[in-house]
Amino acid sequence: MNAKPASPRRRSRWIMIPIKLVLSFVALSLLMVTIYRFVPPPVTWTMLLDPNGITKDWTSLDEIDPVMARAAIAGEDGKFCRHHGFDVDAIAKAAIHNASGGRVRGGSTISQQTAKNVFLFQGGGFVRKGLEAWFTVLIEAIWGKRRIMEVYLNVAETGIGTYGVQAGAMRYFHHGADKLTRAEAARIAAVLPLPKKRAAIAPGGFTRRYGNNIATRIGVVQRDGLDECLR
Repeated sequence: MNAKPASPRRRSRWIMIPIKLVLSFVALSLLMVTIYRFVPPPVTWTMLLDPNGITKDWTSLDEIDPVMARAAIAGEDGKFCRHHGFDVDAIAKAAIHNASGGRVRGGSTISQQTAKNVFLFQGGGFVRKGLEAWFTVLIEAIWGKRRIMEVYLNVAETGIGTYGVQAGAMRYFHHGADKLTRAEAARIAAVLPLPKKRAAIAPGGFTRRYGNNIATRIGVVQRDGLDECLR
């Protein structure tokens, strides 16, 4: 006997399931982003999965020396104040560079890194990248640049089991992020791409050179107003 075809009502019910899931995800993500516009994210997946524990101390952007944000812009995202979440040129250059082999280079902006750090997880391939893009659009629209930088400087991993520049400053220099010098901020920024493999104290080789380069570029960021959205 031939199977009885599904009724129109049953077909519509199956069609509605993915639609409801998508709408629920959109609503939940909008709610989370809106809450974190005003409330510090209590913990991230990266923190929860860190076997080294969590050391962090949320600090408002107003209580972090401006040199730290300039160092982050100099080292991670020179167009931070001028893009809307994505630096197309940096992404294209990173793709070309990585295709040629050698040291892998990232093209993510500070906004993308913040979206990933707060709402998502490390790895995950194209699925995570797609979700990262969605959350990047949301935080750019709802948070604005100052809040994005504030959250980034508080959730970014700055050492083994250490999160945020306040905890990083205390770990490496034994004082708060409000007293960071240009050299100290540059060292922390140099650690950000590989916090488990680099050290801000007595850095050697590439990390030392990269930190010195960032320290020089901090002045350029201030002079050219590349941090104007944070003032």
